[in-house]
Amino acid sequence: MTPEDIGKAYNEITHLWERDEFDSNNGIESHKRAIMFTENRGRALDVGCGCSDRIINLLIQHGFNSEGIDLSTEMLRIIKAKLPEIPFHHGNIVDWELTGKYDFISAWDSIWHVPLEQQERVLLKLVSALNREGVCIFSCGALDEPGEHTNSVMGPEVYYATLGIQRYFNIVLKQNCVIRHFEQDQFPEKHAYFIVQKL
Repeated sequence: MTPEDIGKAYNEITHLWERDEFDSNNGIESHKRAIMFTENRGRALDVGCGCSDRIINLLIQHGFNSEGIDLSTEMLRIIKAKLPEIPFHHGNIVDWELTGKYDFISAWDSIWHVPLEQQERVLLKLVSALNREGVCIFSCGALDEPGEHTNSVMGPEVYYATLGIQRYFNIVLKQNCVIRHFEQDQFPEKHAYFIVQKL
């Protein structure tokens, strides 16, 4: 699947995030932990921001000047209506040009949709966009080895990939970063997240 295909798939399932049953606390405690490591509260970027405003609002509450990017035009239409004062960008993080540096970058449940062969480049791109002492939180598939698959659990077929836990560790540590936190937070589901900080 191409990133454009994934954007179209997400256009069809915005209702899943708009339901009363949606867990609006998903990822929030993890982000609060990541924010604790930040002293500078300048620019922040939410990669794959979706239509839920929970992460952007948390960043705003903590003093960040926030913006978001997403592949889905429908997700963006909804979140722009909620937060019209926030800059939101329609684009693919693989080739989207980041404008300057950030003190905080979130890529929660998003970069696992990046094609496997491009994931390392995207992670390097995000880490390179951090200011000194900037923090990036990203989630990934908690597999030991690289893997990719598609499924239709949410309705339309969606692509997922992971470089494998050890590969993520290796990439981050080679980029003058320290890993502040790693957790398989939804065990036994294969979900994990990293908090990394630029030295």
